[in-house]
Amino acid sequence: MSIVVTGATGQLGRHVVEQLLEKVPAEQITAVVRDEAKGADFAARGVKLAVADYNAPETFGSLFAAGDKVLLISGNEFDKGRVGQHKVVIEAAQAAGVALLAYTSAPGSLKAALVDDHRGTEEALVASGVPYVLLRNGWYHENYTENLAPVLEHNAVVAAAGEGRVSSASRADYAAAAVAVLTGEGHENQTYELGGDEAWSFAEYAAELSKQTGKEIVYSPVSVEAFTGMLTGAGLPGPLAAVFAGVDASIEKGELVVSTGDLSRLAGRPTTPLADAIAVAVKG
Repeated sequence: MSIVVTGATGQLGRHVVEQLLEKVPAEQITAVVRDEAKGADFAARGVKLAVADYNAPETFGSLFAAGDKVLLISGNEFDKGRVGQHKVVIEAAQAAGVALLAYTSAPGSLKAALVDDHRGTEEALVASGVPYVLLRNGWYHENYTENLAPVLEHNAVVAAAGEGRVSSASRADYAAAAVAVLTGEGHENQTYELGGDEAWSFAEYAAELSKQTGKEIVYSPVSVEAFTGMLTGAGLPGPLAAVFAGVDASIEKGELVVSTGDLSRLAGRPTTPLADAIAVAVKG
């Protein structure tokens, strides 16, 4: 029996594998990668590597074994039909008779177009008959803190989220929840709504940035249309810009506030405060 992690060298996947290594022997972990070289550090520590690609169904043909626990980390190729990509993994897991397939989805409260692929994948997974876990991950701190250059250049946080709040948490927090599910018992056919312990507004985010940088950084709310234009002006394709701006519209409606406490319960600790993530980013 292996614990199999797809997208293992991605930003979330690396956290999952690192935390699994703290809990189970390396030989029980299989990291699924597209580029074997990127997983060399894991292989050096005894983790098994499997080379496979969501776009090449045959590469998943014999990857899983009966009794495996699988984490399907959602793909990030928004233009490649993510539901079809994910079904490749679900069907291979179904054929192998895996014990559990956990999927990193999006909050049930979120109605933005971004979630369409997630809902389609959830439907396919539930219909497959494979014992499943829906890890409905909220927003990541890093969605904001990893791109501070324009904020610090213009001394402004720009968003189309009005006074909406976000229950974000760190990637490491969401990884901890996934690891708890993969290494624990009794999670079959469960749905977890995951988000940070404290919701914050963009005005509060700007204030915390000001405090930690010593600069006067303001929150400049804009319309969804204006924000879409800014994103396309920065080089994002129009459809993708509209998707991201649509998330801000959802934030304004309160759709990214997750108050279940599921994340800190699964992780076994409080979630990482946004201020901590900002401190790491500012020092970096």
